[in-house]
Amino acid sequence: MTTTSHDEYILTLRCKDTTGIVVNVSSFLAQNDGFILDSQQHADLATEQFFMRVRFHDAGRCPTLQCLRDDFAPLAEKFQFDWVIEKVNKKPRIIIAVSKGSHCLNNLLYRWRTGSLPVEIAAVISNHQTLEHMAKWYDVPFIHLPVEDDSKRAEQEDAIIALMEEKKADYLVLARYMQILSDTMVQRVKGRCINIHHSFLPGFKGARPYHRAHERGVKLIGATAHFVTADLDEGPIIEQAVERVDHRDSPQDLIRIGRDIEAQVLARAVSWVAEKRVFINGNRTVVFR
Repeated sequence: MTTTSHDEYILTLRCKDTTGIVVNVSSFLAQNDGFILDSQQHADLATEQFFMRVRFHDAGRCPTLQCLRDDFAPLAEKFQFDWVIEKVNKKPRIIIAVSKGSHCLNNLLYRWRTGSLPVEIAAVISNHQTLEHMAKWYDVPFIHLPVEDDSKRAEQEDAIIALMEEKKADYLVLARYMQILSDTMVQRVKGRCINIHHSFLPGFKGARPYHRAHERGVKLIGATAHFVTADLDEGPIIEQAVERVDHRDSPQDLIRIGRDIEAQVLARAVSWVAEKRVFINGNRTVVFR
């Protein structure tokens, strides 16, 4: 079959694991002339949770997205699904927060501009003006929201939330944003905030982690992208990568390699979230790659 004349959709759902979920969802799609293009599912025996992602196209029985949702609702009610059906081409809107490091921001902007990152970038915000020129080069709005001292932090975070609401942003992406979000802010963006950090944590917290890792003679360096929680740098992991290094690599070599990995890992995490491949499962994630 061909997809050229049909709308494509993605159905995602999670629920308490039980028998009959897959066959009922598949039967619903078949009865509605839905043609499955890709289907993945996972049953977590430890949490008794079931996760499913189905990409399909509709052959015309349901002429609108709302019709499709209305028809699916009784089945969702029967199994108590937490579910979403969206068109494949619906791109989430993101706001990128950054400080002075440009590597993750530049990579996200480049991928977005070339069409390989399935998001809409609504704005770039920063507590510094260092990277304003980069955002302007990509024709993305840049908003300077300085953090003068801790007494003003609540006002700055209120401004970020207000901007997310104004821009209708679905996610806040911390692209080496070197500020710790307050617990109140973390709760306001729960499940909607993605962070990137080097893989040395929690071993080398604070300043100059690559230099201290070099002094210890580490053999693997990498990066972790995760959802932000109140536990600093310990939220549900979306993606990780590592690269082997050795005694010949200087601290500057480690920094260069680490930045490349950070940029790639963050881009993959944002892309997978945008494609509705990521489910938060307690302190972990389910990622349908």
